[in-house]
Amino acid sequence: MMLQVATSFALLVATQAIGVPLAGHGLAVGGIGHAVAVDQYTVPHYQYDYGVADPHTGDHKQQSEVRVGDVVHGEYSLAEPDGTLRVVKYTSDPHNGFNAVVKRVGHAYHPTVVRHAAVPVAIGRLGLGLGGLGHL
Repeated sequence: MMLQVATSFALLVATQAIGVPLAGHGLAVGGIGHAVAVDQYTVPHYQYDYGVADPHTGDHKQQSEVRVGDVVHGEYSLAEPDGTLRVVKYTSDPHNGFNAVVKRVGHAYHPTVVRHAAVPVAIGRLGLGLGGLGHL
């Protein structure tokens, strides 16, 4: 047990002596007893694109986004079941918050349901007509 404590203490002293940052603090110990500032904040910067086009399921969508610091610009679109395309363009920043503009492209198409009249059914030799059952 004493050997484990001594080993842990030696490891801690060695990592601080070479300038490894202390967890949760913006300081590191550089050399013996000298504090050195460590950059804990890096400006976020990324860009990505994503898309799916599956003719079997009809799943068609795409998204792209760019972030520099606290400003985000993006756009996504998806094919709606009614045949239209929904396009959303958005921005976000600390001053204006999140803002989105939604646009629908195309005309909605809703298929019509065709219902057929029930056909009379004869049961056995009695010839009882049961037409109309199951008619909505």
